[in-house]
Amino acid sequence: MGQKPEETEIAEIYSRFAFKKVLFIIASLGVLGGLMVITTTMGASNLTLNDIFNVIIAKTLPFTGVESNIHDEIIIWNLRLPRIVMAVVAGAGLAVSGAVMQGVMRNPLVSPFTIGVSSAAAFGASIAIMFGVGFVGSGTYIIIINAFIFAMLCAFLVYGIAKIRGVTPETLILAGIALMYLFGALTATLQYIATEEQLSAVIHWTFGTLTGSGWNEILIVTIILLACLPLLLRYVWDLNAMASGGDEVAESLGINTSRVRMVSLTLATVITAAIICFTGIIGFVCLVAPHITRFIIGSDHRFLIPCSCIFGAILLLAADTVGRMMFSPIIIPVGIVISYIGVPLFLYLLMKRRGEYWA
Repeated sequence: MGQKPEETEIAEIYSRFAFKKVLFIIASLGVLGGLMVITTTMGASNLTLNDIFNVIIAKTLPFTGVESNIHDEIIIWNLRLPRIVMAVVAGAGLAVSGAVMQGVMRNPLVSPFTIGVSSAAAFGASIAIMFGVGFVGSGTYIIIINAFIFAMLCAFLVYGIAKIRGVTPETLILAGIALMYLFGALTATLQYIATEEQLSAVIHWTFGTLTGSGWNEILIVTIILLACLPLLLRYVWDLNAMASGGDEVAESLGINTSRVRMVSLTLATVITAAIICFTGIIGFVCLVAPHITRFIIGSDHRFLIPCSCIFGAILLLAADTVGRMMFSPIIIPVGIVISYIGVPLFLYLLMKRRGEYWA
């Protein structure tokens, strides 16, 4: 038997609806690509698109015989491009983590930092900065590894408490807030006894910055993001059911909500911890980028997750560029700038929003 006319019409309407969203995602990718090209030309040294093209071709395709100026190569390949690519990767990772957590918790105020990840990472970094004590590594890598391990430790403590009391959004949020304040107090105690030099280093780390980003760090973060993203996309239908109908509706459809929640939150935490251990605390992207995306494209996680990646990348890259250029040669940490840019935009969209948040 064929489809009824009503079913055919609904299918056509849905196809057009989905096509528009896919088209919007493609257009957003184009905006991101254009922004990356524009920001590469911006800086103290006036470089043309031709200079940038020559450097990239010379470094990536040396067999073509294209030559580049060594001065341009240092500026573009060693300074500007790593910073820009890290902004894109970090923004994408933080945004998708926020989108997943808000969906699985059904709470628009939730982000990976709500469960204490940032406070724990700051405490781990503070220990390494002040005492030179870490689990493994040396030099800068002590700070990076300490921050990552403490961030994951806090997350697993939250999940352990939730497992004992029942894996519900309320339990996870309350346990996370409690540990967030605990690690915040521990970090404040270390700052209180720190020397001026140590205090300056700790505070600078907590600001969040892309300065010093290198290709090795970018590779590590990219691998983790690409490994976790397909696993998150595997649960998009489950996340849709949990976000729209709650646990009762999702469980009536045969979804193991506890497992989906734990796996999704763990993957989101791994992505966030991997980013902030290299960049310091850049928290606002997790909250505002998913909101902006949801207001524009809706709450369907099939489109929300990839689109949040793009919007997070655009937001962080734009914020970092403003921080680099506004008071050049002084660079304002991106963790500060992102709040100045994101808050007005977020409030504007919030004021225009009508109806239910999850609609």
